[in-house]
Amino acid sequence: MLLTATAYSDPTLITYVFLVLAILLALSFEFVNGFHDTANAVATVIYTNTLKATPAVVWSGIWNLIGVLTSSGLVAFGIVALLPVELVLNIGSASGFAMVFSLLISAILWNVGTWYFGLPASSSHTLIGSIIGVGLANSLMGPSHSMTDGVNWAKAQDMGLGLMISPVVGFCAAGLLLLLCKALVKNPSLYKAPKGKTPPPLWIRGILMITCTGVSFAHGSNDGQKGMGLIVLILVGILPGTYALKMTANPSKVAQVAESAKTLGAIFEKSGEGIELNEMEADDALTNYIKSSGTFSPKVFAALSDQCHDVYRRLVDSRTFETLPAGDRGKVRSDLYLISKTIAKLKKAGTALTAPDLAKATELQKSGEHLTNFIPDWVKYAVALALGLGTMIGYKRIVVTVGEKIGKDHLTYAQGGAAELVAMCTILVADRFGLPVSTTHVLSSGVAGTMAANKSGLQMGTLRNILLAWVLTLPVCIFLGALLFAFGLNLVALLGLG
Repeated sequence: MLLTATAYSDPTLITYVFLVLAILLALSFEFVNGFHDTANAVATVIYTNTLKATPAVVWSGIWNLIGVLTSSGLVAFGIVALLPVELVLNIGSASGFAMVFSLLISAILWNVGTWYFGLPASSSHTLIGSIIGVGLANSLMGPSHSMTDGVNWAKAQDMGLGLMISPVVGFCAAGLLLLLCKALVKNPSLYKAPKGKTPPPLWIRGILMITCTGVSFAHGSNDGQKGMGLIVLILVGILPGTYALKMTANPSKVAQVAESAKTLGAIFEKSGEGIELNEMEADDALTNYIKSSGTFSPKVFAALSDQCHDVYRRLVDSRTFETLPAGDRGKVRSDLYLISKTIAKLKKAGTALTAPDLAKATELQKSGEHLTNFIPDWVKYAVALALGLGTMIGYKRIVVTVGEKIGKDHLTYAQGGAAELVAMCTILVADRFGLPVSTTHVLSSGVAGTMAANKSGLQMGTLRNILLAWVLTLPVCIFLGALLFAFGLNLVALLGLG
């Protein structure tokens, strides 16, 4: 086999080739994301003559880069949580590569298509739709042929609500903010369209520069994480000895996880009703339970006990992860991943655990996530550079739509500032809770809200096209993701790479 089915064996040459291609594809997604989405951030400063186009996109690109570098990583691993469990655990397999390539290619195709026609569609929607498509195809092509197992529907619902609500928030909040500004700030120059190429007064330029900076930073901190999560997943699958665990973790944290796993292993063993499982059976039991259709049985406790004992056995003699044998690091990560996801589902389902046991389980869950949900610095820098460079290229099509084609009148200073301030705050709040939102949706909705509040009139033809792109994004990307994944698996089988 040219692509190994297990994530813990030594990679072959062709596996490294696919690794490089997958990382380049993820960076390409962020590059396209840069010129597709961040055009929204610079549209207002360009159309109010606050900055000329070139310095505006360079400035926005720099703050996108800073946003990526300071991001929390919550959104990155929220995106990963949508992926099928069995593919996450076996990302280094042929099916894992087919998943990564298909979801990224489908997202890039839709982003480039909507950019070509100047339609501000959502990169978040495209990626999530592609992931759902891959998950559905994977489950329908699997032995169960069930649509419920392929996607974490609870997580998808949370993200879907965020993506649907944020444009409404953008429209209403930006419109209300403009009306509030009119009531409190009586300076008429704020509410006039720029004359020719004349820049606004210095204090207005300062406000618009701050809002542009904020939107750019917020976009980088939220959207930049999507590519990071996928790159980390790929690295973990191919090079678990280096990337499976946070190698810089404090020795005390490693010892704490080992002891916590030992304690919980004994607790879960008592609830397992004497069921004995081998390693593969325990993996399968937890993998099946954390799927959307998974149901609880004492076998889950028996499997948790087995996984906890396995973590303790592997870590007990290792003061740091660097002293842990490289071949064990991937297994420890997959154990911690399954334990954390299972405990999270048990807590949500209210499955009987005493308060002290629940506290210990929660402690291990959080410790496991801390040791596995991390992003290497070089990945942040690579994504930041790709997103920043993308910001500086190809922005004009979306800028023209946002600046000229949403309202019937020219964008005023107050309208631009209100739309960007609302977009910045909405994205930063979503980032705090680990939810991906669309800069495109929030800001273009905000511009439309200010036009409506100002009674400037809306160009219904443009709004109809934008709404059509928004409505079509999910179903089209679900279809593309599923189609490309099915094609990829068949190609792998045909070439004998599986």
